[in-house]
This record gives sequence, structure tokens and C-alpha cells, in this order.
Amino acid sequence: MRRSPIVWIPLALFAPLLASSALVAQFVELAPSGDNQRSTVLQGIGPVEVEVRYSSPNVHAPDGTDRRGKIWGELVPYGLVNLNFGTCGEQCPWRGGSNENTTVRFSHDVEVEGTKLAAGIYGLHFIPGKDEWVVIFSHDSTSWGSFSYDAKEDALRVTVKPAAIGYHEFLDYEFTDRQADRATLALEWEELQVPVRIVVPEVIELYVAGLRQQLRSRPGFQWEGWNQAAGYLLDNKVHGEEALAWAQNAVALPGIGVENFQTLSTLARAQEGAGKAVEAKATRDKALRHPTATVIDLHQYGRQLLRAGDTAGAIQVFELNAKRFPNQWPVNAGLMRAYAAAGKSKESLKAARAALTQAPDDVNRNNLKSLIAKLEKGDTAIN
Repeated sequence: MRRSPIVWIPLALFAPLLASSALVAQFVELAPSGDNQRSTVLQGIGPVEVEVRYSSPNVHAPDGTDRRGKIWGELVPYGLVNLNFGTCGEQCPWRGGSNENTTVRFSHDVEVEGTKLAAGIYGLHFIPGKDEWVVIFSHDSTSWGSFSYDAKEDALRVTVKPAAIGYHEFLDYEFTDRQADRATLALEWEELQVPVRIVVPEVIELYVAGLRQQLRSRPGFQWEGWNQAAGYLLDNKVHGEEALAWAQNAVALPGIGVENFQTLSTLARAQEGAGKAVEAKATRDKALRHPTATVIDLHQYGRQLLRAGDTAGAIQVFELNAKRFPNQWPVNAGLMRAYAAAGKSKESLKAARAALTQAPDDVNRNNLKSLIAKLEKGDTAIN
């Protein structure tokens, strides 16, 4: 038995499939109702996944009618409305798309517009307005549209300000202003954007928790896993004691740890961070002289010291590199930079000219030529 179609044209987006009582008895996969294509957008914010699933209407109706300028306040009414169907009565929001519920999934707890929201899947609804919108995250994520919306099932409501944007034919969700621990989820359609700020609190701690879990599985049976995990803690200056323990495991965990330039260098950093200066110096010296240390390893470590402002330490490393790997690229290039940082223009120029004869490609040769020109004028500001 067929149901009479809903006549209220401005609410066409709410009820494109109500023409048939067989809605729940579809046995085959058909084209999306109203040609509103299903869409999914997935964004990582740190280790957190945020996924929006929706059906995407366009400004031009299925019959080709141009509805530009008639979307907001007409096709999508302002405020809560009566859809003349379902159980939401006079309190029906907009589903933020077409057909089924628009849903948003958070793999971890987040903050939405400054308010905490637990991990989970939520039905995403909106109360549109000329000057501000209410964004609703409902615990009900499996219903069709907003017809059975119940405010008692709200997990969170936040208020945001819409903004004008360039024309969008299709309704889309986009993640903008993306940073390491935050992003903005923006609904965009016609010439309007509705931005919702999402922040991942304690993003570094989430990564650390993930590392701890990983080290209990396959990565924990390889020295590389312990070494990389320790390096992450050291880079972010967190959990110094744990970083030291992980670095020690990378070097000496029975059956797993390996003593090499990489693991010893990480251990030296961890010891230094833990205030063990004497042990750190001994470990670092061992790393620099270890058979696994390459000319590039020493060069990069010397450059690291230069960037940290330890010119004397950098000179020692670059001179050690020259002793261990004479006449190899980029030994003299490193000496050039270290001597220049110490204000030793003659020594730097000599090393630069030697490096020029060893440069492996035109890019490095041309760079050295320009640096030599500066050094010949007594300018040592080349780092």
C-alpha cells in the first residue's frame, strides 16, 4: 500500500523516501534516494579518527531546478520545525544532509567547541539560524533522518557562527584549520559554512599510550621499536624515566636489544635528560666510535650540535669524522660549517675548497661555490 507523498516542498530534504511504505523492506541495493550520493570523510587529528558519513544533496534539484538563494531559511528552514511525520513533533532539527542520519564517529574522547565529548558514533543534527546554529550530537545514530529525533538522547549541543564561503554545488563536510591536536569540521553548502572546532586534549599522551600498547606486541620484539619509542618521548620531553628504560631496552634487552650507533645515541640522550651527565658522555663517545657509525651519522650529529649552539662539541665531532673517514663526502663540508661557526674563516675556507672537490652533485657544488664566495670576503655567517 502506497502512502501519499508529503507536500511541504521546503522540507523535501527531510522526506525523500516517504513515498513508499516499503522503505524498511528494500531487498536489493538501489540508487540513493533523490540521487543524494552517499559520502564519507575521514580525518586524523593526532591518533584520533573523526569520520563523518552523510548523503550529499546538491543545489540543483533532481529535476534541474536551480535552488540557489533558496536553500537557507526555505529548503532548510530556520529553527526547529514540524516535519508532519514521525515522532519529533514541533521539535525537529535538520539532519545535516539527506536520507539516513548524518553520523560522526570519534575514535577517542575529544572536545567540541570547548566541551568534552566521549568516543563513539553520534547522529549529527543542526538547528539552523540566520546568525547562529546549534549543533546537536545525538546518542541515536541509526535512525532515518530527524523524524524520530528526541532531545532526551542528546549527548551534546554547541552553538556556532555560520560564515559566508564560495559557492558549493554539493553539500560537503570538510576538515579545515588542521593542526597536530585540532581541526575544524565544516559543513559547506551553497554559499554558507558552519564550522565546528574539535580539539584532542593531551594528544601526546594518547600517542604515548599507543606506544606502550605497541611495545607489548610485535614492535616490542625488535630493538627498532624500543629505540623509536624512546626517541618520541625524548623529542617531546615527556616521561624521562620511561624514555631511559626504553632506550636501555633498545641497547640491552635480552634477545632483542642491539648496541649500535642509533641505540647508543638515543640512550645518551635519555641519560642526559635524566641528569646522568657522566654516563651520557661515555655513552655518546661510545656511539661516535662504534663500528656501525657512518660518515653521515657523524655528520648529522655534528650538525645537530651546531643547531643547538654547541660549536665546540660540533668541531670535535667533525674532526673525529675527518679522522675516521678521511677524504669522504661530507666530512669537509661539516668542518667548513663548524669552523665558520667558531669564527675561524681561514680554516673554514680551506675545508670548503676541499669539500668542493668532493661534492657529489651540482646542487651541492653550486651551494659550496656561493659559500666560498662569502668566506673569501671574511663572512662566516653561513650556517
